[in-house]
Amino acid sequence: MQSQSFYLLGESPTSARTIQFEENVDADGLRDLIASHFAIVVANGIGFESDDNNLYEVLDITASTTPVAITIDGRAIRNVPGSKGLPWVGNFFEVFPDHLGNHQRLFETYGPVMKTTNMGQTIYHTNDPDVAAIAFAESDFFTKKINESHPLYGIKTPEAGVFLGDTDTPEWRVTHKFLPPALGPKAVRHYAPKMQKTIEEAYKVFDSLDESGQSWNVYMYMLKLGSQAVAELMLGADLKHFSKVDAPIHEVVMLIAETLHLNKKVTSWGSWYANLPFGDPKLLRTKKARMEVLIEDYIQQAASGGVEDLPLQEAALKASNMVDYAIRATDNKGEKIPKTSLKEALVVATGAGFTTTSSLLSWLIYGLVTYPGVQEKLLQELVDNDFTDEMELTSDYTDKLVYLDRFIKETQRRHNPSFQPGRTAKVDMILPGGYKLPKDAVIIPALHHIHNNPALWDNPQQFNPDRWETDAVKNRHKAAYIPFAMGPRMCIGFNFALQEIKIFLPKLIWRYNFVKDGDETIMYDPMFQLIRPNNLYVRAEKRVKWLPRTEVRQDSAVGSPRSGSPVVGASMGGFNAASMPRMV
Repeated sequence: MQSQSFYLLGESPTSARTIQFEENVDADGLRDLIASHFAIVVANGIGFESDDNNLYEVLDITASTTPVAITIDGRAIRNVPGSKGLPWVGNFFEVFPDHLGNHQRLFETYGPVMKTTNMGQTIYHTNDPDVAAIAFAESDFFTKKINESHPLYGIKTPEAGVFLGDTDTPEWRVTHKFLPPALGPKAVRHYAPKMQKTIEEAYKVFDSLDESGQSWNVYMYMLKLGSQAVAELMLGADLKHFSKVDAPIHEVVMLIAETLHLNKKVTSWGSWYANLPFGDPKLLRTKKARMEVLIEDYIQQAASGGVEDLPLQEAALKASNMVDYAIRATDNKGEKIPKTSLKEALVVATGAGFTTTSSLLSWLIYGLVTYPGVQEKLLQELVDNDFTDEMELTSDYTDKLVYLDRFIKETQRRHNPSFQPGRTAKVDMILPGGYKLPKDAVIIPALHHIHNNPALWDNPQQFNPDRWETDAVKNRHKAAYIPFAMGPRMCIGFNFALQEIKIFLPKLIWRYNFVKDGDETIMYDPMFQLIRPNNLYVRAEKRVKWLPRTEVRQDSAVGSPRSGSPVVGASMGGFNAASMPRMV
């Protein structure tokens, strides 16, 4: 055995540790050993210095007569930077009311890992895909632990397991075993006819709005549509959102939306505020409890597709809804999901299901009325693939809609609704770039800023669905595009969400031409858990003619007048710079 003293460059040489290693160790083996002693997350970034000279060979390292300094990616170890802010209040007024734009400015100022402190609560942020991939991995370094600094702390529900529960718990392990089979690709295809029926039943409302010449708030109607579909598929419940034009949003939907609003507000003000026995913190607890009571009632009323217990995969294909599945599904030991976990898991799955899809659907419609030619190209693709209003939409058909897939991906890149996927440090560690991260720190891989990072994307501010066919995008970093996060705790409902969108959007585009009403700048609400366009109003004009197939068209230029274009009104919803979301 041989030994040498090592310390982290940027710290005092007196902190050096003597480490023993085998005589025949190579440089990579030494880096791995050093990484384990100093909690350095990525060993291959380790370098060595002595007396300001770089050391590359193990012999040179062992020959040094002074402690050897450890560098990370050629840099000294450093604390995560961030602006100082005001006393006690911290960065609150620097971050809000536009956290997307202000976080972007902070990344540009302080680099790919930075921190903010609000009301004594420090949160770390990254737009670096390497750091994001590390954070999302359930490993010796990170896990999902919803502590007081986590953005979901106000609605933490340990019994739920998924989304609102910690990873290192029996509740997460059991729900992670039972719920994914019901939301996998095969199971989701089983629900496709119900999804199609949901959008078709909504036609009468959108038709009526068109007949009366009314524009409508996109998010509110997409909230109705998304929650109508999710409630039917999760709980077997008809919320009657499209029974008439002015049908109210169901109480349980409003409660879920209000809890997401209150949670963002409460957690943004720090843990001291979250624990107050009055005001918004109390209101959050009250509304959350009422929401759980209502969903429990729906669980008790849910229709069953049968009475016999079934293995997980078979139950996923035969269940009439998620309640039916959760009650009848058994694992290979004959065990079922515990009743204590069933209700909370379904509460979370229901709320997470419709709030995310309604926000994404809203941004997709925003794209239709904002980016020139997009709506027409989507319609043309449907025409060229023999779409009809009477056909049954299947994944085999929607897989042919290549431009639709690119449009959805580009919308999720440019306008991703999710912003809260925090992960918690299990130990003190050193991240790539030499950043020191303390134990229990919460780091947020900032999805919007990763997806719009100019180091990862060419001209990221440009909305360009065709970028998805370029080699640069096809060969991108695995964590450069993560709309549903990644790792063991990524969104388990992403198959469900994508199929829902790929059924809803073609049906809407085929039947209606969407036109933006007004030139008002589109805003988002920073005090809501998701990013959604609050003030987007559109007209959905019912089509009476459609474009001819591509091979018989006279003019291939997108947006040019031609015989056979849909007769829906004067406007085709062109781009207006003032209609871009405010993300400054």
